[in-house]
Amino acid sequence: MRNERLRTAGFLAGLLLAFGGTALQAQVLKEYPVPAGSHPHDVAPAPDGRVWYTAQNAGALGWIDPATGAGGQIPLGRGSRPHGVIVGPDGNPWVTDSGLNAVVRVEAATGAITRFPLPAGSPAVNMNTAAFDSRGTLWFTGQAGYYGSVEPESGRVRLFDAPRGRGPYGIAAAPDGFVYYVSLAAGYLGRIDPASGQVRVLEPPGQGQGTRRVWADSRGVLWVAGWYSGRLLRYDPAGDAWQEIRLPGQRPQPYAVYVDERDQVWISDWGAEALLRYDPRSARFESFKLSSGDVRQLLGRAGELWGAESAADRLVVIRF
Repeated sequence: MRNERLRTAGFLAGLLLAFGGTALQAQVLKEYPVPAGSHPHDVAPAPDGRVWYTAQNAGALGWIDPATGAGGQIPLGRGSRPHGVIVGPDGNPWVTDSGLNAVVRVEAATGAITRFPLPAGSPAVNMNTAAFDSRGTLWFTGQAGYYGSVEPESGRVRLFDAPRGRGPYGIAAAPDGFVYYVSLAAGYLGRIDPASGQVRVLEPPGQGQGTRRVWADSRGVLWVAGWYSGRLLRYDPAGDAWQEIRLPGQRPQPYAVYVDERDQVWISDWGAEALLRYDPRSARFESFKLSSGDVRQLLGRAGELWGAESAADRLVVIRF
């Protein structure tokens, strides 16, 4: 594809800030432009090879095919302002749309749209992020102080008031069957019981962490980005134990977090304008410098980490 920026492993070696560890093997960072003004917010690689992204400013769901260079956008409707996107168990992209106050399902094959609006009379919840639990129910956060669920088969949508009001942001399902979300404004990790919909508040150490995004590794350990504190937080439900890990650099500002299939932890660090990889076994970081550091969310598939550089109208991938 024209204008795409390719950095091979040899070039990355010159940009890599290694903190006592060894670099990933055969690592390649590549950027893909999307239509100007799209402001891509979240990104979701799909099993069919395509990569979906929310074109927030365009009110659309975009996609690219890295193999062919093809791409396009699907308008989601008048007033749409999509925030998050994930690929569901059905292989289709599911969007949390703050402008429509709804979850939106898009048929990958046809582009057909199905909306799951919030119950009648619901306030504008500022829809944020979603995750599917082990039963196939979608759970979502609303930053205005809510969380909720969608049952795809029945179409039932539930909305709950979040503890401590405003703040619910990132959300992820864990191997223990629970769904965990973090509150940016209220600074806690919430554990949702999918059966009852009730939340248990889990308090991280310290004050003002700014818990923004969360992900679970294969053992069920939760990794949380501390936006205000500059720390990566680790929570082990088995022992109800927290650990704080300071990010490298002068002014770290971790936004997104994702754990890959090798249980390596990836973080987008706005302070360093970089993507970081943390190896829990060696307790070491590696840093991959970006030309634009505003990556708000991370997702991946085997051998790949994807993010969206919102201000630059680009998607970025690291292949390893």
